[in-house]
Amino acid sequence: MDRRGEASHWGRGWRGRGRGRGRGGGDRPSPPPFSTASPAALHRTPTPAVTVDDTAPIKGTCLDMCPARERALRERLRDLAVLERAGGDPARTSPSLAVKKFCRTISSMNVLPSDIRPLPVLRETMDYLLRLLDSSEHPFETIHDFIFDRTRSIRQDLSMQNIVNDQAVLIYEDVVTFHIRSHQRLAMSCQDSDASSLCHLNIEQLTKCLLSLYDMYHVLHKCGSHSKNEAEYYSFYVLLHLGCKIPKMIDSVSFWYGQLDIPVRRSKEMVFARTLLRCYHLGNFKRFFCMVAAEATDLQLRLVEPFLNEVRARALMYFNHSGYKLQHHPLGHLSGILMIEESELETLCGICGLAISKSGDIKGFVPKQTSFSLPTSMPLSNGIYNSREVER
Repeated sequence: MDRRGEASHWGRGWRGRGRGRGRGGGDRPSPPPFSTASPAALHRTPTPAVTVDDTAPIKGTCLDMCPARERALRERLRDLAVLERAGGDPARTSPSLAVKKFCRTISSMNVLPSDIRPLPVLRETMDYLLRLLDSSEHPFETIHDFIFDRTRSIRQDLSMQNIVNDQAVLIYEDVVTFHIRSHQRLAMSCQDSDASSLCHLNIEQLTKCLLSLYDMYHVLHKCGSHSKNEAEYYSFYVLLHLGCKIPKMIDSVSFWYGQLDIPVRRSKEMVFARTLLRCYHLGNFKRFFCMVAAEATDLQLRLVEPFLNEVRARALMYFNHSGYKLQHHPLGHLSGILMIEESELETLCGICGLAISKSGDIKGFVPKQTSFSLPTSMPLSNGIYNSREVER
C-alpha cells in the first residue's frame, strides 16, 4: 500500500462505533476517535472528542513525538513515564523519548497547531512505539500501559485533523496489531488481578479499534482504495467471538458478515475464521485444533491462543456428557485431539472438577460426572502442542 496518499476528510454523516476504555462507561458503546457525532448524545461518559469545523480542520505542525509545551509542563510536574525519562530522572526527558499523552478532556478552543502532530510524525511515533513492544528492559505490563495510552493519543491527533487515507489506515492496523500482541502476552499473567484488568481493557480497545478501522475501510472504498490487509483484519472480529468474556459487540456475526464485500467473504482468512467458529459451536474440536495449527496466520494464532483453554474446557464438557459410565476417556487420546500436553490436560480436568482414574499406565476419566463445571478462571494456555499426528 502506498504510504504517501494525500489526506482526505470525514463527512458529517459518518458514524463510528466502539467502546471506551473506562470501567464504568455504561452499556452503550462510545464513539471512536473519528466520530463527528455529539459524544454527549451517545454516552454518559463519552470518549474525548473535539469540535472541529469540517471545512477548516486543524493541521498539525508539531515535528516531535511530544509537543514542546507539553514536554516542558510534564518535566515541571515530574509527570514522565519510566520509558520517557532521560537517565532515569523523573523530571527530565528529550524529544527522542517523550511521547504525547492521551488527553481525556480536550477542546479545540485551547488546541494549537503546534500541539498536533501531522501524519508523517504520527507514522514515526507509531513505529517508535512498536519497537518498544519488544523491549526487555521493563516488565511487559509497564510497556503495554505506556503504548496503550500513547496509541490513543495518536488516534486522537488523527481525529482532530479529520485524516482518513491509506496511511491512516496503516496506523490503525498497527494499533490493532499492538492490541492483539498484548492480548497474547497479557494472557500469560491473567491470574493476577491487575493483569486481568489490563486484559479486559485491552480487549475493549481492540474491539473499538477494529470497528473504527472497518468504518475507515468503508470510506476508502468510496474513493476506490482498498487495504491489502482487509480480509485478515475483518477475520479478527469473528475470532473474538471465541472468547466468553469479551465485551458484547454490535449486531450478530451473521448479519455483520452479510454486509461485507464478496471478496472479503470469500477470502481464505475469513473462510478460516468462520469455519473455526462453526467448529467451535458444533463441537468439532478435532477439526478446530487441526485448523488452528495448520491455517492460522501469526496474528490469528496470537488472537486465538488465549481462548484455547476455554475451547478445551468446552470439549471436556462434551466428552463428559457422552459415552457410558463404564467407558473411560483416555487422556492420551484426548490430549492428541485437543493438542495439549497430557499433564496440562490433567490439570485442566481437575480445574473442571473431573476425577482422574488410572488403569495401568493409562490415565482417563469416566463420563457422566456431576461434579463437572466450566471454570471461571482458566489456567495459562501454552498454545498448540503439535508433536502428534492428528488427522482431520
